[in-house]
Amino acid sequence: MITIAGAGLAGLASAYELAKRGRGVRVYELGEGPGENSVARFAGGMLAPYCERESSEEDVVTLGVTAVDWWAKVTPVIRRGTLVVSPPRDRAELTRFARRTSNFQEVDGESIGKLEPALKGRFQKGLFFQDEAHLDPRKALVDLTSKVQSMGVEIIYGSHAPANVDLNCTGTAAALSALRPVRGEMAVLHCPEVEITRTLRLLHPRMPLYLVPRSDNHFMIGGTMVESSSNRAPTLRSLSELMSAAFTLHPAFAEASVVEIGAGLRPAFPNNLPRLIEQDGTLYLNGLYRHGFLLAPAMAQQAAQRLLSERTDENHRERRTA
Repeated sequence: MITIAGAGLAGLASAYELAKRGRGVRVYELGEGPGENSVARFAGGMLAPYCERESSEEDVVTLGVTAVDWWAKVTPVIRRGTLVVSPPRDRAELTRFARRTSNFQEVDGESIGKLEPALKGRFQKGLFFQDEAHLDPRKALVDLTSKVQSMGVEIIYGSHAPANVDLNCTGTAAALSALRPVRGEMAVLHCPEVEITRTLRLLHPRMPLYLVPRSDNHFMIGGTMVESSSNRAPTLRSLSELMSAAFTLHPAFAEASVVEIGAGLRPAFPNNLPRLIEQDGTLYLNGLYRHGFLLAPAMAQQAAQRLLSERTDENHRERRTA
């Protein structure tokens, strides 16, 4: 039996990979239900490796390109790509974004209007990353929980993990010296007047915004640079900037209902890439930062392979000394 601390994104993905390989898995989770205690519930759910390359290492692309197909076996995935736009005054930001990324088409105002009719006439230049996708993070956590439980994984809710587990996936609660908390903020808007079908990124030097459509004209908005180590509620300044950026995308957002606001501390290492670390006999999978849904599949596969290879080595040693 392989034991895991934490039934958040990393823990569930690792349990799934281990169960696929025929191993028994038990997961300990402090929360009382699926996703309840996971910072991933505040995520955008963007499966956008090429866009994320703009501010990340090449490893984000290498590890993230398989995420869309992985998640499609677990939960609904919207394969509509990512559309990146900027106001005319910030055209230099679009040029810089293009230099840092790949696998996109340059689109003009007419093409933007065809991709998203709600944006017709609003932007004259953009980048379209057609191979990217998005999902609903909260549904994905629930669906992944159901998936692993159907495969025989035992999840013990409302429970501290034993002192010694095989895999620790507890995020910012893990005792790893290089780990730091990085703040993420979001809001969910309801705007019946706007129809948008794919992830949008609005480039701005001070507040790059992403908008991800949810069901029934709901939209999750977040700012890629709103970060600190505080876990308080979103500030008025950051919310004002988010709402102003949404209004720049479409003026109808000025009349949108604010359904939810939230903030969470995401675990990150200095280079903002996840790591597998062995410490005191426990393997840690941590540091998913803001790339959780994108990088969790590949990192979970690596964790499963490492745990099983270590178990195999231990068995071989035991047989040799028996």
